[in-house]
Amino acid sequence: MRLTHCAFLAMAVFSMMSMVACDRSAPAPTVTLYSSIDGTILREVVAAYEAETGVTVNVLGDTEATKTTGLVERVLAERDRPRADVWWSSEPFGTLRLAQAGVLAPHVPEALSASWPPELRGEGDLWFGVGMRARVIAYASDRLAPEQVPQTLRELTDERLRGRVGIAQPQFGTTRGHMGALAVAWGEDELEAWLADMVENDMRVYDGNATIVQAIARGEIDVGLTDTDDVFAAQRQGWSVGMVLEPLEVPGRGPRWSIGAMGIPTTAALVAGAPQPDEARRLLEWIASGKAEAVLAASEARFAPVSRTVAMEHPEATLDGVVPVDLAAVADAIDNAMAITTRTLP
Repeated sequence: MRLTHCAFLAMAVFSMMSMVACDRSAPAPTVTLYSSIDGTILREVVAAYEAETGVTVNVLGDTEATKTTGLVERVLAERDRPRADVWWSSEPFGTLRLAQAGVLAPHVPEALSASWPPELRGEGDLWFGVGMRARVIAYASDRLAPEQVPQTLRELTDERLRGRVGIAQPQFGTTRGHMGALAVAWGEDELEAWLADMVENDMRVYDGNATIVQAIARGEIDVGLTDTDDVFAAQRQGWSVGMVLEPLEVPGRGPRWSIGAMGIPTTAALVAGAPQPDEARRLLEWIASGKAEAVLAASEARFAPVSRTVAMEHPEATLDGVVPVDLAAVADAIDNAMAITTRTLP
């Protein structure tokens, strides 16, 4: 039977309408991201990804005081029935714990060239690092003259700073990793002696790194250990808070006097048994491509890019003097470092 022109056209229109109806009924792609990156910054990154790909990102975060630690426990609890597709941590040590626990799956994004820093590629390709912050000595720039600002951690025990130094609870966040790094660089005995001296000097302990800069701004303390992004946040508020990146070499001192400014990369990984593995890999490729780092570098937190291309585009986010750290060695030292802090700190 020969179809008339009108009949053929009607069939074509019906076919197109059916295809549109099918497209409308198809669920939009989604991916679930567990991340301890600060919410405001993470929303910027997620918005950029969703706008480019059309994929909806379901995000689960955590609180300032327990971030990363709480999320790690959740991933471990869900290991038999994973809910997360991608893990993206604000620091590396929770990621290393998950890798050791066998809840991450190997994946090598195409963007990770041979020039990518080896210390930012996890053993077995279970994770990779992007977007750096650093541990710094924050200080009250309106109360301390330049010559009064301590340049190293060991100076924080000076009598002149009695009762005027603060750190965040070492059981959580980047302070936890910092204690592990000190145990590796100094040895456990020296770490314990330093902490004891800090306690003797009336050191104050706060809930988190953000609270440290707030305490400096309020005049409760003059100096504190925190991260670069928290200092940048304080400065945006107009607070008189400066920062020092601890030098690795101090004239007239031995090689172990200072450990330098510890770099803290964000770390991303594929969750083993991810419910949406294809979308998980797609998100990881995007994070590694430099696009996520560009958003991080341009954000208020000014994460330093690992990608050379992004670093050239965002020189304002460069952190000079950041020291590479053997992350695996630090991760192995953290449990003993935490035992030391528990018996040393009040």
